[in-house]
Amino acid sequence: MVEVTLWGGLRPLADNQQSVTIEAKTIREMLRKLAERYPGLSGPIKNDVAVAIDGVIFRDDWSQVIPPDAEVFLMRRLAGG
Repeated sequence: MVEVTLWGGLRPLADNQQSVTIEAKTIREMLRKLAERYPGLSGPIKNDVAVAIDGVIFRDDWSQVIPPDAEVFLMRRLAGG
């Protein structure tokens, strides 16, 4: 099980929860299951999120394995340049 902390903008789309627990082994699986459980998250998940696992930010590598007891945050993707 993975406990995922949501940034404030996503909380209203997930029944106002600060964090949710999902059974997932990879980022891709976690995001898919979050979108299935909370359909309102599907749009932001496709376009607007980055995932931080133990302080390392992943923007596109959704095949990344989530280690047991990892600290996971779903956060707004920041544009840079």
